[in-house]
Amino acid sequence: MITSEFPVLQDSSNESGQGDMVSLSTVSVSELEDGGEPKGKRKRGRPGKQAATNKKPRKSPVETGQLGPPRGKRANGVPQQNGEGDPTTLFEVVRLGKSAMQSVVDDWIEAYKQDRDMALLDVINFFIHCSGCKGTVRIEMFRNMQNSEIIRKMTEEFDEDSGDYPLTMPGPQWKKFRYNFCEFIGVLIRQCQYSIIYDEYMMDTVISLLTGLSDSQVRAFRHTSTLAAMKLMTALVNVALNLSINQDNTQRQYEAERNKMAGKRASEKLELLLEKRKELQENQDEIENMMNSIFKGIFVHRYRDAIAEIRAICIEEIGVWMKMYSDAFLNDSYLKYVGWTLHDRQGEVRLKCLKALQNLYTNRELFPKLELFTNRFKDRIVSMTLDKEYDVAVEAIRLVTLILQGSEDALSNEDCENVYHLVYSAHRPVAVAAGEFLHRKLFSRHDPQAEEALAKRRGRNSANGNLVRMLVLFFLESELHEHAAYLVDSLWESSQELLKDWECMTELLLEDPVQGEEVLGDRHEGALIELMVCTIRQAAEAHPPVGRGTGKRVLTTKERKTQIDDKNKLTEHFIMALPMLLSKYQTDAEKVANLLQIPQYFDLDVYSAGRMEKHLDALLKQMRFVVEKHTEPEVLEACSRTYSILCSEDHTIMNRVDIARSQLVDELVDRFSHSVEELVQEGDEADDDDVYNVLSSLKRLTAFHNAHDLTRWDLFDNCYRLLRLGIEQGSMPEQIATQALQCSHYSILWQLVKATEGSPSKDDLLALRRVVKSFLAVCQQCLSNVNTPVKEQAFMLLCDLLMIFSHQLTTGGRDSLLPLVFNPDSSLQNELLNFILDHVFIDQDDENQSMEGDEEDEANKIEALHKRRNLLAAFSKLIIYDIVDMCAAADIFKHYMKYYNDYGDIIKETLSKTRQMDKILCAKTLILSLQQLFNELVQDQGPNLDRTSSHVSGIKELARRFALTFGLDQIKTREAVATLHKDGIEFAFKYPNPKGPEYPPLNLAFLEVLCEFSSKLLRQDKKTVHSYLEKFLTEHMMERREDVWLPLIAYRNSLLTGGDDDRMSVTSANSSSKASSIRSKKGRTPLQKKRIDEESIDGSWMMRNDTLQTPGALQTPQLTSTVLRENPRQAAEHIPEQDSSEAGSEPDYMHNPQMQMSWLSQQKLDEGSRKDRGGINYMKARGAGVRPPVRGLMEDDAEPIFEDVMMSSRGQLEYMNEDDSMVIEDTMVIDLPPSRNRRERAELRPDFFDSAAIIEDESGFGMQMF
Repeated sequence: MITSEFPVLQDSSNESGQGDMVSLSTVSVSELEDGGEPKGKRKRGRPGKQAATNKKPRKSPVETGQLGPPRGKRANGVPQQNGEGDPTTLFEVVRLGKSAMQSVVDDWIEAYKQDRDMALLDVINFFIHCSGCKGTVRIEMFRNMQNSEIIRKMTEEFDEDSGDYPLTMPGPQWKKFRYNFCEFIGVLIRQCQYSIIYDEYMMDTVISLLTGLSDSQVRAFRHTSTLAAMKLMTALVNVALNLSINQDNTQRQYEAERNKMAGKRASEKLELLLEKRKELQENQDEIENMMNSIFKGIFVHRYRDAIAEIRAICIEEIGVWMKMYSDAFLNDSYLKYVGWTLHDRQGEVRLKCLKALQNLYTNRELFPKLELFTNRFKDRIVSMTLDKEYDVAVEAIRLVTLILQGSEDALSNEDCENVYHLVYSAHRPVAVAAGEFLHRKLFSRHDPQAEEALAKRRGRNSANGNLVRMLVLFFLESELHEHAAYLVDSLWESSQELLKDWECMTELLLEDPVQGEEVLGDRHEGALIELMVCTIRQAAEAHPPVGRGTGKRVLTTKERKTQIDDKNKLTEHFIMALPMLLSKYQTDAEKVANLLQIPQYFDLDVYSAGRMEKHLDALLKQMRFVVEKHTEPEVLEACSRTYSILCSEDHTIMNRVDIARSQLVDELVDRFSHSVEELVQEGDEADDDDVYNVLSSLKRLTAFHNAHDLTRWDLFDNCYRLLRLGIEQGSMPEQIATQALQCSHYSILWQLVKATEGSPSKDDLLALRRVVKSFLAVCQQCLSNVNTPVKEQAFMLLCDLLMIFSHQLTTGGRDSLLPLVFNPDSSLQNELLNFILDHVFIDQDDENQSMEGDEEDEANKIEALHKRRNLLAAFSKLIIYDIVDMCAAADIFKHYMKYYNDYGDIIKETLSKTRQMDKILCAKTLILSLQQLFNELVQDQGPNLDRTSSHVSGIKELARRFALTFGLDQIKTREAVATLHKDGIEFAFKYPNPKGPEYPPLNLAFLEVLCEFSSKLLRQDKKTVHSYLEKFLTEHMMERREDVWLPLIAYRNSLLTGGDDDRMSVTSANSSSKASSIRSKKGRTPLQKKRIDEESIDGSWMMRNDTLQTPGALQTPQLTSTVLRENPRQAAEHIPEQDSSEAGSEPDYMHNPQMQMSWLSQQKLDEGSRKDRGGINYMKARGAGVRPPVRGLMEDDAEPIFEDVMMSSRGQLEYMNEDDSMVIEDTMVIDLPPSRNRRERAELRPDFFDSAAIIEDESGFGMQMF
């Protein structure tokens, strides 16, 4: 019997929860009452179960050959295979899952009755094998050794080459095993609950074993035993619940019998009921003793284990206990563990806490028991809505919603506001959960019938008027007016009835308010229109807005039907309502721009099918009024897009809309042509009216030309006249110039579309070429315009047209378009590059001055930054697609560090793409950018540079960043890196010192910058580069040691590092390649083996730290056994790729006819006679003596478990410690979770499987590892 003192679970006979609890019982009360003889303490039968005469007798364990001691032959209690592949152990039976768990457990029970030691040995080995241990506990070990000795012995039987064990192995087979494992434990307790668990032997043995395993240093033991113990506890809680129910029933029967009259009272039945009540109480005490043993011996220690999975198991199961047996477990003594673990540093544990609490808060009858917990941990739960793990944040919001449903007063206004703003989150599940909370709080009807009656009295068709007003007010108060689509999407799943009530929305916009209703202000009307358009888009497209979700998913049949119904509904409603809305708000640009988006979502066939052409004419009439009244770009673009959609050839209304559009465009073109003539005739004497007439007409035509082919109106000629006039006179208003440039651009693109879709003649192509050439010349001249917007517009159009009319125009079988290809000359390339340098790479102060001293707010600064980024991206595309020479990129690359925050991503992507085009040319461009910076520095400071200055350090840092972009595959980049060094050496010695040869060359300091790339050279290439360097050196230079010669000394050392005499590099290479030297021997051809033997030294530089200028012994990293377990896989993934690239790359360099005369190959041929393999042989000899590291099975507990995600967990825990109201009277003495500075691995002893500790202890590994 378990003798340790454990807290007794509180017994309760609360009848309020009996209705739910009785269903958990596996045996009825009648079966319990019909039991035969009273059960003894030691030997109990199964009450209520009589031998069935018509049931076939179960085969004995010997006959089944599956379980129990008789199955298979045994040697010292170890089951032997029978040679037929049948499972012979519990572990194999559960793993395969072919037998019903009920029969498996029944067979074990029969075996237990025959020989309980052998049967328990099966269970012990079951847990040992489920942990992944290869060892087996023998019968003499079980009888003569303590649990700790058995566990220590089994620890030695683990496979140390792999840290995986059944519970962590991937795949459906092991996922099923976990389910079978848990089911086996549950069924075992359920089948033994009437007799065996009370024999003071089986349960004592199992609980003692699991307690010892759960305290093991081996993760597999700890994880498996904790899961088993928690599932065992859950099964015992179910037994305790049944016993509690039976006790209550027995007590009621006893009271009813005792209250009978003396003549009718049956004394024998009273005695029987008293005996049964006493027996049930004894059983209840034993079950509570077992549960307390598990709780205090395992749960209290493992709920704060170093492994997150173990902590998650504990929290998940305690949630099950509290829900299953709330009378005993749902109190603050147990809830506090869940509350504390809300601060866990692992998201999966916090997630289990929240889900456990959700199961409790779902039952409103449990709210009184949760009141103190809610008050104590409510702030933490609300703060978790901002958790860095989205899954945790979603569950936290759902939990807060459940708290709100249970008690309106539980959350303060501040708590609710913390959740409100999450409806604008970019992560859709978070936003939808917040939308559900918002709906419950603000947009749910409290009394639907009364609200509908009030709406009818007011003459309204919908009762949602107040809710719509509330929605508008919430949207305005949130002050995020550009995110209406996000708000609608968040509420779409919970408030569709409200959001699809378009009749109510238009009623509020068109009709005057009745008595008792507030008048909608201008801001409220604008917000309502914006929200209404967003609801229409959501209903018609049936997918989230841009920025939410990974893309359009395939709709289900039900969703597709709903989408069609919604589209028909909104079309039928707004076909009639939209012209009235446009008529009312036609002077308000913002409202009109939003309203004109609605026809994009119409089912246009309704116009003809429903004979609603008169409503179409009304819409076209209102749109014409809008075009005539407005010149705002957003309004005109919306009109143009709407006309384009209505003119679709798929619908019968196309002719009617095309006639209206043509009439409108005719009028606009006539007005534009007339105003241009007047402006040209007036010349310098043109007044503001002439300019306005041209500008207003040009804006409208430009907006329409974007979406419509207006080439038959020949707008290019008039736009070109305006541009030439502005260039000649130099006084053209900037808005006219920008609009003329844009309109001309659209005209050229539409002409190109005709040329690509049809079969144009050569004359047509030549005519288009002349148009493009003249326009490019105008844009080039506009780059020197006084007005910045004109210059930026001309630059963007130049870049776009050069991209469109580049050599790629003829790809895809379009060779006929070759006359249209344009290649920019050097002067145009220089102008484009100078524009980038003058308008992109500028300081913020310079930009403010260029804005004529206007003080910019934060929004304007961000907008200006986006504009500059677009300019840089447009020019970078020209470089990437080989339209502009790659050397122009040097002026961009040199700004990588200075403008990293603004343009770092663009420059890095440009660098990556150019390297894919031509590695060698890209390397030349990189060294050129460094040379330009160096020359600028020399011009500012003179030839005698201060090598410690920030400017020199900046160039070196930029070189280091460039070196990192070459990656780890040195085989692929060897020619490029060698070329880079060649150009750098030539630049350093390009200009001799005019004072004489005894003085260093003027650019010698550049070699210090070049040192940053030495680590990217292969060992043999370092020798080649060093030999090339020696060609520039004299004996006098090699002997000098003054400070001015230090760059040369440093560069030479960086090239000599890794040579045959460098023992340090050999040692590091030996250490870093110990895994590859063992694995790569398998499966190689003799040629590959020879290649790797000759150049195995290359691998030592593949793993070198690029931040070091000279190699040195690196500190041994603090490894955990998990990392060691993953390293072999990483090595196995990278080493074969490295070998294959090496085997395929050098022949390319050495035998490819196109590369035979490359500089590096030529240098290798010159130096071939001087190669020596002594150092390589030394390294191979060293590599043979390196032992692979021992891989552990347990992760190190190096950090505290509890860490708040958003705030200091230490402060939270101190707050909990100060308030003692949470810890009520309880028999359990449980400490609060240790703080960060007290933890010191309180639960776990040192990891004896840590390979770092083994290496430190063994004398053979006393040297410092790489």
